[in-house]
Amino acid sequence: MGGRTESGADPRTGPDPAIPGGDGEDGGPASAVDLSVVVPAYNEERRLRPTLDAICAHLRADPDRWGDWELIVVDDGSTDGTAAVAAAAASDEPRIHVLTGDENRGKGYALRQGVLASYGRRVLVTDADLATPIEELDALDALLTPDDEAYGDEAYEAYEAYEADGTERPGQDTYADEAPEQGTYEDGTYADEPYGYDDDTPAAVIGSRALPGSRIDVHQRPLREWLGRLGNRLIRLVAVRGIRDTQCGFKLFDGDKARAAFAASRLDGWGIDVEILRHFRRAGWPVAEVPVRWSHQTGSKVRPVDYGRVLLELLRLRTRTRPVDLAVGGLFLLASVLLYKGLWTDLDRAYLADSMQDQNQWEWFFAVTADNVVNLRNPLFTTYQGYPDGVNLMANTVMLGLSVPLTPVTLLFGPTVTWALVLTLGLTGTALAWYWLFVRRVTRVRPAAALGAALAAFAPPMMSHGTAHPNFLVLFMIPVIIDRALRLCSKKERRVVRDGVLLGLFATYQIFLGEEPLLLAAMGMLIFALAYALARPDVARVTARPLLRGLGVALAVSLPLVAFPLYWQFFGPQSYHSVLHGDNAGNSPLAFLEFSGRALFGDETRADTLAMNRTEQNAFYGWPLTALTFGILVWLGRSSLVKALTGTVLVAALLSMGQRIRIPFTDVVLPGPWRALAHQPLFESVIESRVAMICAPALGVLIALAVARIADLEPRAHRVVGVVAVVAALLPIMPTPQPVRERAEVPRFITDGMYRDFVAEGESVVPVPLPSPAEADALHWQSSTGFGFSVPGGYFNGPWGPDRMGIYGASPRYTSNLLRDVRYGGRIPDIGTSWREQAKLDLAFWKAGVVVLAPQDNDEALYEVVSKLLGRPGERMGGAWVWDIPRAR
Repeated sequence: MGGRTESGADPRTGPDPAIPGGDGEDGGPASAVDLSVVVPAYNEERRLRPTLDAICAHLRADPDRWGDWELIVVDDGSTDGTAAVAAAAASDEPRIHVLTGDENRGKGYALRQGVLASYGRRVLVTDADLATPIEELDALDALLTPDDEAYGDEAYEAYEAYEADGTERPGQDTYADEAPEQGTYEDGTYADEPYGYDDDTPAAVIGSRALPGSRIDVHQRPLREWLGRLGNRLIRLVAVRGIRDTQCGFKLFDGDKARAAFAASRLDGWGIDVEILRHFRRAGWPVAEVPVRWSHQTGSKVRPVDYGRVLLELLRLRTRTRPVDLAVGGLFLLASVLLYKGLWTDLDRAYLADSMQDQNQWEWFFAVTADNVVNLRNPLFTTYQGYPDGVNLMANTVMLGLSVPLTPVTLLFGPTVTWALVLTLGLTGTALAWYWLFVRRVTRVRPAAALGAALAAFAPPMMSHGTAHPNFLVLFMIPVIIDRALRLCSKKERRVVRDGVLLGLFATYQIFLGEEPLLLAAMGMLIFALAYALARPDVARVTARPLLRGLGVALAVSLPLVAFPLYWQFFGPQSYHSVLHGDNAGNSPLAFLEFSGRALFGDETRADTLAMNRTEQNAFYGWPLTALTFGILVWLGRSSLVKALTGTVLVAALLSMGQRIRIPFTDVVLPGPWRALAHQPLFESVIESRVAMICAPALGVLIALAVARIADLEPRAHRVVGVVAVVAALLPIMPTPQPVRERAEVPRFITDGMYRDFVAEGESVVPVPLPSPAEADALHWQSSTGFGFSVPGGYFNGPWGPDRMGIYGASPRYTSNLLRDVRYGGRIPDIGTSWREQAKLDLAFWKAGVVVLAPQDNDEALYEVVSKLLGRPGERMGGAWVWDIPRAR
C-alpha cells in the first residue's frame, strides 16, 4: 500500500510533526482537518465516481458546518479501473487523496491505512457503494462532539511499545476478556453505554439499519436478508453485545480515538468493524447508534458467507495468545514432562514408586471405562473387580470426564499411556488455567502471574497427589469455575442467567472429574467470600444478591444433569454411606513448616512421620514460604484482597488439622474446628488434611501480587531484596522428578490366554492373595490384557456390613484374610478341616474357576497354604502355580 505523499503522513505512524498544522513546531493541533471521509474501494470502477461526487457535493453545500475536510480513497489492489477513477476525481478536487495498494489485502487493511493517514477531528468511514446516503451524516454528526484531547500520538507510542515488548494497549484489556456491559433495551439486548464512562457524549456513532426509525428503501432477497440477520446475531453474541448493527459500513468516529483504535487493530478482513467497536467498548468510549436510510446495492461485495468469515476472524482474535503466554505454557509443559520423565521413558515397565497401588487402580479405571464404552455397557458399574458383587464406579474416582473421551487413546495405546497423559497434560492444563485466571483477575504482570500459577499447580500437596491421585492434580476446571463465580460479583461483567448456566455446566463437568476437589474448592471460595465480606462489607452487600441468584441458576442447571449419576452413586448397587479415615487424618502443625519428601530441600524420612503416607502430604509448604506469607500480609495488609487471602489460608490450615490438634512437643490436645463438619453429609468422607490444599492457590495469588509490586519498587536494591526473598521461599519446595520402580511382570498364564481353558462364563480368576489396596497387581493383569476375566477382591471403595460403611476393597472373607496374613507375615497356620471347608465356601461365593499364584514375596508359604486348603498340589503353568477348581454340578 502506497503512502500518502500529498500530505507527508505515514499510514502507520500518523501525522508528520514537521508539517504545518501537525503536532510540531508550529504548535498546531494534531487534527487540523475538521472532517476526514475514508472510502475503501476494491474493483469499484463503476460505482466509485458517483459516490465521490455525492460526498463532495454534500460537504461543499454546507461549508460552515463541515469546515476543512478531506476525502481519502483507499484502492485495495483493484484489478479494474478503480485507481484511475479515483485519480481522476482527485485531479478535479484537491481535497481528495488516493492511497493505492499493490495487492488486495481486505477491507480491514484498507480501512486501517485510510484512517491512519487521516487528519480529521472527526472520521467518517463509508462503503464505496454508498448504500447509506451521505446525507445521513447529518444525523451522526449531531451526536458526535469532537474531543480536543491530544490522544493520538500517545496512542501510537503505546502501540509501538506494545509491538516491542507486549505491554498492554492503551485503555484495553486482553482479548480473552469480555466487553463490559450495562443496561438493557426493552427487547433484552444490551444497551450501548459502557461501564465506567462518565461522559454521555459518544466517541463513535453508527448508522444502524436495525433500530426503530431506520428505513430500508431497497431490500435484499429474503433468504439473503435472513442469513445476514443470523450472522449479525452470532457476531454480537461472540464479540460485541449491545451493538445492533455491527457490520454497517457507515460510521463516524472521534478522529484521535479512531486512529488509536485502528493502530491497535489486527484484522485485515470484514471483522475490522467489530474489532474497532470492541476497542472502543474496552477503552470506555461510548458508542451510539442512530437509525438511517439504507438501500441494497446491486453488485454488493458483502455476501452472507462473509458473516461466517467475520466469526472465524473474531474467534481467532479471542484466542490470540502472546509470545510470553506461549513461553509460559511451554515451561509448564516442560516442567510436567520432566517430573514424569521416568514414567515416559519406559511405559511398559515403569511404575511410580510412591503411588503404592494407585497406578494399578487408575490404569484399571481408564481401561474398564474404555471397555464399557466400546461394548455399550453401563459406565457406572462393573463386575470385573469385586466379583461377584461388583463395583459402583460412580462411587469411585474414575474421572469419567477424562476416561470417556480418552477411550480411543486407551484402546490404541493402552491404559498406561492414558495414565501418563492425564498426569502430564492435566498438570500442565491446571497450571495454565491458574495462569489465565491470575492474568485476568490478579495482575497483568505476566511473570508474576506465571510464578503464582506455578505455586498453585506445583505446590507440595499437588505433587504428593501427583504420584497417585490425578483427580486432585487435574484441576483445570477449578479456575474456570472461580472466574465464572467472580463474574457474578462484577457489575461490569455480570449476566446472571448466562453466567449461572455456564457455572452449572462447569460444575457438572467437574463432578465427573472429581467431586471431592469440587467440594474443597467450594469450601475455599466460601471461606474467601466470608473473609472478603468482613474486609469489604459494602461490596458484599452489593454482590450478594446477584451471586445467590446466579448460584440458584447454576443449581437448576446442574442438578438435572447429575441427578441420576448421583442417585446411582449414593443409592445404586454397591453404594456406601461414608468412608472413615480415623481420628488422626489431620495435619500436624509441624507439617506446614517442613518440606515434603519430594521437594528440593525435602527429607523423606522426616516427612513420612508427619503424613498418612506419601500420597497424602497435604501441607509441607515450608517455613520460608510461611514466613514470606506473613511478610506479605504486613507489607500489603491494607489491601482487602490480601486480608481475605491470608484469612483463607489460616482458616483452611486450621480446618486441615482435624478434629484434634496436638500441640507439637507437648501432650496438649485441643479440639479442632473440623469436629463441626466431621460427621456431616459429604464431609464425613473427606480426609481432613486435604483441606490444606486450599492454601495452594491462595498462596499463589499472594505471591503473584507481591512479585507484581516488587517489579515496581524503587530503588533497584529494594527489587533485588524482594526477588531474593521470593526465591528463598519457593526454591526449597520446588518439586523433583517422580521416582519410578520396575513393575512386576504379568504371568504368561494370563498374557497368553491360558486361563481361558479353566474359566467358564460366570466364573472368576482368584489371584493369591486376592487383590486389595495393599496388593493390586492383579488389576494390571486385567487392564493390560483386555478384561477377559473377573477377579474377586480389589482396590476400590465399597460397602461393608449391614450399615454399608465405606471401606477400601471388597468385604473381607476368612480365606482372603488368611492369604493376606501369610503374604505379609510369612507364618503358616495349622490348616485343618474347618479352614478347608471355609475355603470351599469362599471359592464357591467367588465362583472361582481357577486359583493363580504368581511369583512374589513369601510365595513358597502361600503355595503350601493353598495346596493344603485345596487338598492337592498346584500345577506349574505359564510362569505361575495354578489350581483348577472343579465346576459345581
